[in-house]
Amino acid sequence: MFLGVDGGGTKTAFCLLRPDGSIAAQTSAPSTYYFSDGIDLVPRVLKEGIGAVCAAAGITPDGIDFAFFGLPAYGEVSGDVATLDAAPRDILGHDRYRVDNDMVCGWSGSLGAADGINVISGTGSMTYGERAGRGHRVGGWSELFGDEGSAYWIAAHGLQAFSRMSDGRAPAGPLLDVLREHLELSADLDLIDVVLNRWQGDRGQIASLCPQVITAAERGDEAASAILREAARELALLVDTTRSQLGYGADEQVLVSYSGGTFNATPVREEFRAHLHKLHDRYDLRQPLYSPVVGAALYAAKQARSPLGVDALERLRDTPTATAA
Repeated sequence: MFLGVDGGGTKTAFCLLRPDGSIAAQTSAPSTYYFSDGIDLVPRVLKEGIGAVCAAAGITPDGIDFAFFGLPAYGEVSGDVATLDAAPRDILGHDRYRVDNDMVCGWSGSLGAADGINVISGTGSMTYGERAGRGHRVGGWSELFGDEGSAYWIAAHGLQAFSRMSDGRAPAGPLLDVLREHLELSADLDLIDVVLNRWQGDRGQIASLCPQVITAAERGDEAASAILREAARELALLVDTTRSQLGYGADEQVLVSYSGGTFNATPVREEFRAHLHKLHDRYDLRQPLYSPVVGAALYAAKQARSPLGVDALERLRDTPTATAA
């Protein structure tokens, strides 16, 4: 039995996977993103989730052959790495596990733990790729000075476009009415109250406006469309940089996939595909195979040197939801 844990920014997902590709149990718990609430949050959430998923599968933690924990912000504070590495030990009662950043979950899920590159564009953005046993990350530098092409980045640029349109510094477009209606603004300057006062500049709240920028683009807003095109180009650049850093040869085929809600937007996805192939003609862009939490479980199996076989992987694709233990 392999345990995968995907610690996203809004929740932590848990999945117990059998070697035959069937899912024994899945559950979720609060986010393990600890920058606001302190690092003690991590073991509390992991204990809750591991207890629940094991109970659902009818096993104890000792019955887990190997576990992989993908945690947000892992590796971004050097002084916290040892604490995060140790967090699952007392809960599991053994050392058959590995901890890394949650970007690994998205990569493993999208490509079935095969060599290649995954680009993530949710609230934030980054890429992670592996080739011949070596992994490399590009991006993910936070919303203040990075995360290009992410939902936050798109939304922030959309807010900037709104302010310019409202002032008359840029031609007015559908974005004005889309945001006015969505945020129920009595006056355009109330946007400052909403974002800075009520939301306190919250990263997730701002990122949640990304669909409104997409809607404006679909209604013909040129500024919104330009933002989405630029987001796609930034995401393609993340991938191409990762390819170079991993040492792929000029004639070597590179598997690429994606994860995160931004790719649900057709304009972003299509522009990303077009720009990617302009940068390198040997990219093989594929739709994601599995969810990030299933990817975490697949990576646990890989780390245990017991990767799932072809038949098991095919069965897993046909059974996306939890099955009884």
